[in-house]
Amino acid sequence: IGGGAMDIATSNGNEYLPNFEENISSFSPPLPPSLQEETNEQKLYKVANELLLTERAYVTRLYLLDQVFCAKLTQEAAKGTFPVDVVKGIFCNVACIYAFHSQFLLPDLEARMESRPRIGDILEQHAPFLRMYAEYVKNFDNAMDLLKQWTERSAQFSAIIQEIQKQDICGSLTLQHHMLEPVQRVPRYELLLKDYLKRLPPDAPDRSQAEKSLQTISMAATHSNSAIRKMENLKKLMEIYESLGGEEDIVNASNELIKEGQILKLAARNTSAMERYLYLFNNILLVCVPKFSLVGQRFTVRTRVGIEGIKVVETVNDAYPHTFQVSGKERTLELQASSEQDKDDWIKVFIFTCRSHALQVSSVEVRSLTFRNISELGRRAPRWIRDNEVTMCMKCKEPFNALTRRRHHCRACGYVVCWRCSDYKTTLEYDGNRMNKVCKDCFSILTGRTASEERSEAKKRGILEIEAAQFSGSSLVCGFLLYSEKARPWQRVWCVIPEKEAVVLYVYGAPQDVKAQSTIPLLGYSVDDAPRAMDPPCSFRLCQSKSLHSFACESEEQKRRWLQVIRVAVTGDVAELQTAGSGDLANGSHDSGPHSI
Repeated sequence: IGGGAMDIATSNGNEYLPNFEENISSFSPPLPPSLQEETNEQKLYKVANELLLTERAYVTRLYLLDQVFCAKLTQEAAKGTFPVDVVKGIFCNVACIYAFHSQFLLPDLEARMESRPRIGDILEQHAPFLRMYAEYVKNFDNAMDLLKQWTERSAQFSAIIQEIQKQDICGSLTLQHHMLEPVQRVPRYELLLKDYLKRLPPDAPDRSQAEKSLQTISMAATHSNSAIRKMENLKKLMEIYESLGGEEDIVNASNELIKEGQILKLAARNTSAMERYLYLFNNILLVCVPKFSLVGQRFTVRTRVGIEGIKVVETVNDAYPHTFQVSGKERTLELQASSEQDKDDWIKVFIFTCRSHALQVSSVEVRSLTFRNISELGRRAPRWIRDNEVTMCMKCKEPFNALTRRRHHCRACGYVVCWRCSDYKTTLEYDGNRMNKVCKDCFSILTGRTASEERSEAKKRGILEIEAAQFSGSSLVCGFLLYSEKARPWQRVWCVIPEKEAVVLYVYGAPQDVKAQSTIPLLGYSVDDAPRAMDPPCSFRLCQSKSLHSFACESEEQKRRWLQVIRVAVTGDVAELQTAGSGDLANGSHDSGPHSI
């Protein structure tokens, strides 16, 4: 170190001075005799010469790493100031890489360039040795950590590095910068050789060897790039592991982070939205909640869903746009993205993840939010119908109240039922075969021990007992309206005019109710849409004899769409009604799910 640049340049029998500018200028190709365009042969010479010049500079950099930094730190470690293994861990196999380039590749390139710039055979001969870079690349992240750790821990370690970095041979660059050079060297060989082959004539004697050397170097570069990706992936896994407080065993070479980001989770029982952070790996989805901490752990894992068998379903929610459902064996979640594009990105990445690992995934489609697939009953967590989507038990159809008939959820199908209809328990596969509360129908299906009275009675249902969701999915018009019969108080109801019964207006308490509160046969009614001071804005009335049904819409446009269908329905002209439903309504008011128009 004390001898300066001259001692470094002459030691070990090497004469490759670290003065890069002087080296390059001393080996510059002769200028062409005229300003005419360079010939192809001259271009080949320039590519081959660039390889030689950059190799000289690279060997100087390797000398600096091995014979200066590593040698000085090893000498100091032998005194017991810090462990020798630390130095070995930082510089890994730099000595082998330096010996290969300084004693073999560079001398052969120099000898060849003195005669004719044919480099294909030389690179073909030496390319297999470039695989040693994989070990260096794999260790690079560990080397950076050791370097940072011991620079902070040992004053003598830091002083040696600072002393060398101040010398002219370092070019005002840090040790970390010089250590990055070997990581980038093999891809540089690949680029130069591709450029060389572009200019090499098809019948050149050097072409076959150059193509073979490119294949070998490309494999080495791919191997090196793969090592870089694995290193970066493990580093990211470690960061996530620390942010989760070390609670999840995710630091494994087989694990891969696919996507992460903030999202909202809609509550199963109500429409509240809660902030969540998702980590999607190739084998598991972690749903986390933020943990307010100045340092260390940032999230707590709330839910784990295995990727195997996962299904993605686009959903429709009036109050919360951009929603989709992720259904796994352990849990079903309804999530809200920040935008339509964000939702599409999440859905695509879920599908890609499942398909990439040959796992089952459903196609993305808008479907009913209830659990319909009996073959998966108990094997997959259902999506719960929210409390505010029904006003009555979805089994016995009795109205809910806060005292004697409260809401309960069947853990198998997700329906909202009363206590009488949920007073059954059985094991569910998705919950580790633990006992869960289920409704009477699901108990019968899962155990086979009792007959389902509800299903036999369902065949004899009256006109009021048809589910709202069944009609809403194929309706001429549906949505929330304010409703008042005669002089009774106004209430918000879900109204449907189905395609199959186009002259009947069904009034439900909520979009998922299984029994209508009332029906209005529209044939023979008169329509009055004149504004009245005592009624809300955008109102209209249906009148017949002593019957009076008052409705109010959210806007004039919504009112116009409802009246377009009703005015035809009261005449009984079904053909014209179908035409009206497929015309203007198809462009805005004909909904396939529980939308409010």
